[in-house]
Amino acid sequence: MHPLLERLAPWRTAPRWHVALSGGLDSSVLLHQLATLARTQSLPPLHAIHVHHGLQAAADAWPQHCQRLCDTLGVPLTVVRVQVAPGASLEAAARDARYAAFEQVLAAGEVLLTGQHRDDQAETLLFRLLRGTGVRGLAGMAAQRPLGQGMLLRPLLHTGRDELEAYAHANALEWVEDPSNSDIRFSRNYLRNEVLPAIARRWPRFAQTFARTAGHLAEAQALLTEVAEQDLLPAQVASSFPWLSLPSLELAPLLLLSDGRQRNALQHWLSCLTRLPDTQHWAGWYHLRDATPSATPVWALADGQLLRAGSRLWWLPDDWSTVPEGEIEWGRPGESLSLPGNGQVRLCGLTPQGRVQIRYRQGGEVLKVEGRGHRDLKRLLNESGLPAFVRGRLPLLFVDGQLQAVANLPLGGEQALILQWVPPTNAQRLR
Repeated sequence: MHPLLERLAPWRTAPRWHVALSGGLDSSVLLHQLATLARTQSLPPLHAIHVHHGLQAAADAWPQHCQRLCDTLGVPLTVVRVQVAPGASLEAAARDARYAAFEQVLAAGEVLLTGQHRDDQAETLLFRLLRGTGVRGLAGMAAQRPLGQGMLLRPLLHTGRDELEAYAHANALEWVEDPSNSDIRFSRNYLRNEVLPAIARRWPRFAQTFARTAGHLAEAQALLTEVAEQDLLPAQVASSFPWLSLPSLELAPLLLLSDGRQRNALQHWLSCLTRLPDTQHWAGWYHLRDATPSATPVWALADGQLLRAGSRLWWLPDDWSTVPEGEIEWGRPGESLSLPGNGQVRLCGLTPQGRVQIRYRQGGEVLKVEGRGHRDLKRLLNESGLPAFVRGRLPLLFVDGQLQAVANLPLGGEQALILQWVPPTNAQRLR
């Protein structure tokens, strides 16, 4: 079997194979190999994606180059234009925009194939080593990982650039060269153009050696992941608020672990929620962990916050940082109502007569409770144990200006009106 097909064997039944086509050497060779194999092998339909970042004038010609290659191979091409967010690292921002575009294209069960090769892996390992990254980062680029609804695969990680060049010349392939690749102001370019050639002169097989080291570290990371999953099990008991679909953990089981195992467990848990903190930022975890029970500490991370509420840790994505405001008229209370940025609500029980509105807490609200008379909403929420970060988002039902029901608040006994709230789930942007 062809080595490429051997690596891709588990995904031969995927609905579609997408190839990330930059127009450069590695992706052009990958697409050509797959299109050639598809003539004699039963493969999923091929589709190429070119992401145009619009960062330099030379790139304007690359979509046409990719189109000519795809026309020659009989492979459909989609060109996606993206906006790169300004920031400290242009390379990182462009990469984020590119993978966000890929994620949008991938349908359920589909596969994205990218052309990173063995030399790229060596470059990545050295770059991360110089940044002081941990075992997870030094394991290098993964051969496969989930992406959106599908999978990202890197089938050329065991292939050297020299092999790709030989294939391209043998098949008369043309490819584009990004002029920015020679700009050694960028750290990766400096490594590629200045440092790695010097290493190669002394250690010609360094790329293979680096790749082997990355493999050893990947195995070590797999063991750390097993430990993390075992350590997290006791902390992953359900919360008292099953309708609150935010990731959370019980704190007490984590406190029984050593500091190193706490960090390992949290890194694993947070890895699908946010970019992970560097060594210096772990001080935020210790502040959160060691705060007094009455405190409300927050650990701010790249894509959200980790906070404590009672005996539990909660993950709040950035989307939850904005508390909804205003009044929403509910013209048809017999039907579900979508709340801007805050999920939706529906009523159970009698349909109220009069002017029906959804509002949010302002302070001082009073609710009539069967058998208890009028009670301050603040006291009722304290009795329920509802975390403070939810209370500002909690929908309140007003009829003719009077508070009649509070979403998802159990009051016991017979209630004429029950307001059910489904909080926003799209806020949980898994990475």
